This record gives sequence, structure tokens and C-alpha cells, in this order.
Amino acid sequence: MALHPNPIDIHVGKRVRLRRTLLGMSQEKLGKAINLTFQQVQKYERGTNRIGSSRLYQLSQVLDIPVSYFFDDLPEEISGQKTPGLADIKIASFEGDPLVKRETLELVRAYYRITEPSVRKRVFELVKAVAGPAAGDKRSSGS
Repeated sequence: MALHPNPIDIHVGKRVRLRRTLLGMSQEKLGKAINLTFQQVQKYERGTNRIGSSRLYQLSQVLDIPVSYFFDDLPEEISGQKTPGLADIKIASFEGDPLVKRETLELVRAYYRITEPSVRKRVFELVKAVAGPAAGDKRSSGS
């Protein structure tokens, strides 16, 4: 067994955790759905145990997402490397990633609790307007 988890396994595990928490699902509930203990789910989420392809497919079904979701936003320093070079890559820190913050999770959950589509759209537009243009967004505001 390798001393350090593979960076791709860590990324995939973080994506499992992100989706599970966005759905409000416990590790125990996810484990039961795929016949695993919550401890095994923890190991997957930390990247300490590699998720096999059939298990990854099973997770995608339970979490209601495509398999490709687990590889979305894969850091360039990982995705651009060939397999032999992965051992030399420093594990990217996800601490600065706003998608893994509790505040983001709470905001997304609150947003989706808004049942009226027109109100939800107005809230969405309000947040976009207050936040200003995204980095690299070359579109003019038109206001």
C-alpha cells in the first residue's frame, strides 16, 4: 500500500463528500445504500481507499449524478500528469475552495428550499448582481 493517497483518489473522495453533504445524506445512510460501513465511506472520502469503477458507478446512481461529476474541477496539476508522475505531485489544498465550505452548503440548501421559481430566479439574479462579474468574465453588465 502506498504511503500517500493518490491525488486523484483524494479529489474523487472530496467530490463524493461534497455531493453527499449537498444531499443532506449521512455517511451511514450512503454506506447502507451501497452495502458498506460508514468507516469505508470515510476512507473513500479521504482518498485513503481507492474507489473501483463499479463502486464509482454505484455511487453515481445513489447520489444521482453522472460518473463524470467525480472528475469535474480536477486541478490542472493533477489532470495534466501521466500516471508515473503522480507520486511527485503535491496534494492540492482544497481549504480555499468555496465549494467545500459549510457556508456554501447552507446557502445552496436554503436556495433550493425556495419553492417559487420566480422568487428563486430573482434571488439568483440579486446574488449575481451584488457579487459583480466573475473573474475572467468578459461580458458587459448591460445595466
